[in-house]
Amino acid sequence: MTLVEPVELAAPDELGRVHFIAVGGAGMGPIAKLYAESGLAVTGCDRAPDSLGALAQAGVGVSLGHDPSHLEGVDTVVYSSAVRESNPELAAARQRGLRVWHRSAGLAALMIGQTGIAVSGTHGKTTTSGMLAHALTQLGADPSYVIGSPLQGGSDHRLGGGGAFVVEADESDGSFLQYPAQIVVVTNIEADHLDNWGTPQAYRAGFAKFANQPAVAEVVVPPELVGLVRPGGPRVHRFTAPEEPYELLAVGQHNQRNAAAAFAVCHDVLGFDADRVRAALATYRGTRRRMELVAEVGGVKVYDDYAHHPTEVAATLAAARSLPHKRLVVCFQPHLFTRTRDFAAEFAQVLSAADLAVVLDVYPAREDPIEGVTGRLVADRVPQGAVYAETLDQAVDELARLARPGDLVITMGAGSVTGIGPRLAAALSGGHG
Repeated sequence: MTLVEPVELAAPDELGRVHFIAVGGAGMGPIAKLYAESGLAVTGCDRAPDSLGALAQAGVGVSLGHDPSHLEGVDTVVYSSAVRESNPELAAARQRGLRVWHRSAGLAALMIGQTGIAVSGTHGKTTTSGMLAHALTQLGADPSYVIGSPLQGGSDHRLGGGGAFVVEADESDGSFLQYPAQIVVVTNIEADHLDNWGTPQAYRAGFAKFANQPAVAEVVVPPELVGLVRPGGPRVHRFTAPEEPYELLAVGQHNQRNAAAAFAVCHDVLGFDADRVRAALATYRGTRRRMELVAEVGGVKVYDDYAHHPTEVAATLAAARSLPHKRLVVCFQPHLFTRTRDFAAEFAQVLSAADLAVVLDVYPAREDPIEGVTGRLVADRVPQGAVYAETLDQAVDELARLARPGDLVITMGAGSVTGIGPRLAAALSGGHG
């Protein structure tokens, strides 16, 4: 079990030269760019060269690979949960006694002196924080934000001047306890990340601690989670799917609930006019990898989605069913060996909502393999049967063979499966996948 322990923060201008290890990661790059945008001396390194160009353009001094020599002149080192203790730069930074922070502390330092709004929950964090960031921008609040996926037509980060700072607060490693937020949103709680938390009870207790931190004044939760907040603690605001649905471009009942949480923050907590908030939410176009239309080729629509928990997969497939289609085809990539081991039967059951399912092997992310745990654990249990594809190449070939005009194809998962959509579109158009 590995949980991030909160550390005492210092203002960004007190950190000296800041170096980001694995700066190209989705959770690291936006923070490094905001540091550079703030005029601070920032460097970073990553093994993936294609992630470094945009960072260099943003003013981050970048290096390819990991080497202790990158620490020359560095005062503060920021790393993510994906960086192992054996990383040569991280090991050298600790040995030299440098200030070493998890990415959450690096982000939290930017929130000092701001009205922090931290959004967490097992599901819906990115969409809800994205809705909030978009709505507050449309309402003229000029917010700062760092969210887990770029807004469609926009960015995953922004340094505003209005005083509100929206962050997507990751509960998976306990780092959501680091943020100095005055307003907290918990979208829902369902057992997950037990490789770090140990038990569902400990996982839920983490959210209770998150909602009752000393700085928190306002908590936005669904009715079933009101009990998280201690008596006499922060003021509680309840949200639920509205009787009169919001006009949203994002489909699905789960997005109605996400919008309700964002509405509660904007209207109930911050006091914006209800009609203006509804109008702002109506123009939210979503974020990347949340039912994102990748291509339409030969009558086949190809979408991509980040869903990687059984509840998320079920919600996304239910939303997809509401769109015009003849057959619903899903290509699912299990994420993490522990999650696949613990939820294989549940994944198989929810995938039965599709007419055809292709299941990839497990995307390991931060984990080492577990003997006997592969994508077959899921594929072999899908009630109507599923195609098992060990590699992305095999998955593209199978999907190109199976797809017919009128099909809605969704690639789904938190790993490399996102690369399949463009390749499938190329294959269907007669190009090379």
